[in-house]
Amino acid sequence: MSATASGSERRPSPVARALIGLVRLYQRSTQWKPRICRFEPSCSGYMIGAIQRHGAVKGVGLGLWRIARCHPFSKGGHDPVP
Repeated sequence: MSATASGSERRPSPVARALIGLVRLYQRSTQWKPRICRFEPSCSGYMIGAIQRHGAVKGVGLGLWRIARCHPFSKGGHDPVP
């Protein structure tokens, strides 16, 4: 059975799609700047993945928690969306 058929992935709500659009707009507006995120995926990529996987409210919460952990004293590294 596929992930879509099992219900683990769902179509993003209009709010989630709008939030993803805003994050992608941010990504495009900063693509010329050097990458400073210590994590993989980047914090903006993580936010998009979290919203897609968990919906707008929980996804934004996870994304903001990730941004709070992204600072010069953070070890960084691979940190996939839960």
